[in-house]
Amino acid sequence: MSFFASARASSVAVRPALRPTIARASQVKQALVASSRTRSVPQPVFLAPRMRGFATSRQSWEAGDDVDLDSVAYGYMASQSLFCALELGVFDHIAASSGGAATAAALQKACGISSPRLQTLLTSLVAIKCLRLNAEGLYTLSPNTAKSMVVSSRHYYGDYLRYQIGRQFYHTMGSLADVMKTGKAPSYASWFSDPETAKTYTQAQHNGSVATAKYLVKKKLQLGGIGSMLDVGGGSGAFSYVFVGATPGLKSTVLELPEVCRTGETIRAQQSEDVRDRVSFVELDATSPDWPVKEDQFDIVLMSYISGSVPEPIISKLYSNAYKALRSGGRLLVHDFMVDDSLDGPALGALWGLQHVTVNADGLGLCPKEIIARMSSGGFDPKSCETMEMIHGMTKLIVAHKA
Repeated sequence: MSFFASARASSVAVRPALRPTIARASQVKQALVASSRTRSVPQPVFLAPRMRGFATSRQSWEAGDDVDLDSVAYGYMASQSLFCALELGVFDHIAASSGGAATAAALQKACGISSPRLQTLLTSLVAIKCLRLNAEGLYTLSPNTAKSMVVSSRHYYGDYLRYQIGRQFYHTMGSLADVMKTGKAPSYASWFSDPETAKTYTQAQHNGSVATAKYLVKKKLQLGGIGSMLDVGGGSGAFSYVFVGATPGLKSTVLELPEVCRTGETIRAQQSEDVRDRVSFVELDATSPDWPVKEDQFDIVLMSYISGSVPEPIISKLYSNAYKALRSGGRLLVHDFMVDDSLDGPALGALWGLQHVTVNADGLGLCPKEIIARMSSGGFDPKSCETMEMIHGMTKLIVAHKA
């Protein structure tokens, strides 16, 4: 599904495309669609912001021995400053200006906002280090902003932050306390039943997912001479396009929710003919007890951002279905937001798990031990399972082998 958190893999310029996906249908559209839709990946560098006014504010929640309450409590203000700048095109306007620098007056004109409130936004962006202000009153982009928040940059993932995080997930976190108390939350399946929501979410995440898949193939996984792949909840098909493109003769089947498949087909049409002809979409909620595939058919079954996006009782069934679908010697790849087995971090992995609670109230906070235990119940030998770091501080990859 469009849950491939477009990853920011370690030093690689990738973004985690949070890409949660399927879950059983229930009521919703309430919290999520109500928040205006559109969402890849990718992943914001939303470490606790360094805000003026707090002399001891940190750049990371994991620095120091005690919580920095101010940075945590007021971090949402910095997040919204970033999202707002993306909505207004502030970073693109500065990048397009002569010398990559612009005055407040020029930005007011470019954004169509003459009120002093734009100056207030610019001041906030300087304070959180997205922008720099020189003695001549010219605003320029910080290196990270120029690299990742400008549309023309090949490392751009602003759409992911603007649409999926800013317009969707940001708002669902406002209901966290109610979800904790009642156990009632929308589901991804019900959310993606809305065509426009599914389209925007999937498109916004696509580029980040491609980057994550490329990093996986280049740095973490030897595909070898495989011939068939099942991409469960594969969203736009990003992982399939990358895997197929890197492996002559490989064919991939993407299982996805109906409306996500519609968007995936339009993106598939944009791929090279060779790749396009070797990737197909099949409509299905992957949490369904039965998959429309034959047993012992695939060399690889991929599940990225699914295990944390479905109710906990379903996870073992997903792995059991994967085991049946795999040939002897085949591999199950599970990629998701996870914390360490010690359950004390890392912070971003923990917070993504918490975010999922607001759209998957009966889900499981993931760590390698929990994943491997459920792989074992699905038929895999736990001793053969491998755990790897993927998106630094956020996601891990676990590989299980069918004997």
